[in-house]
Amino acid sequence: MEYTFTSEKPIYLQLMDCFKIRIVSGELKPGSKLNSVRDLAMEAKVNPNTMQRALAELERLELVRLERTAGRFITDDVEKIAALRKELFDEEVSVFMQKMMALGFTKSEVVKAVKALEE
Repeated sequence: MEYTFTSEKPIYLQLMDCFKIRIVSGELKPGSKLNSVRDLAMEAKVNPNTMQRALAELERLELVRLERTAGRFITDDVEKIAALRKELFDEEVSVFMQKMMALGFTKSEVVKAVKALEE
């Protein structure tokens, strides 16, 4: 996966966002084993401490679990993954709607335009 970082927020939060997207999209399957912190850090071109912080936060959110002798794994909890997917969807729709409202569109105009995309 290609990582692109911005200066808008800390890199560890951006790494978390990348992992969340990879989890909900199915790129990282439930129960799948993650590479080592060092390997992940090299892949993302970040400091291993930064990667460790991102993974620790994902563990706190119970999206990743650590098995002391075996490594880190993506959660097997498909309901948690579904809830995360809905949360990310809601966030993106909210941001989109805020931008459209700032441009002067009404909610009904936006809904109509989105429905038109289906045709």
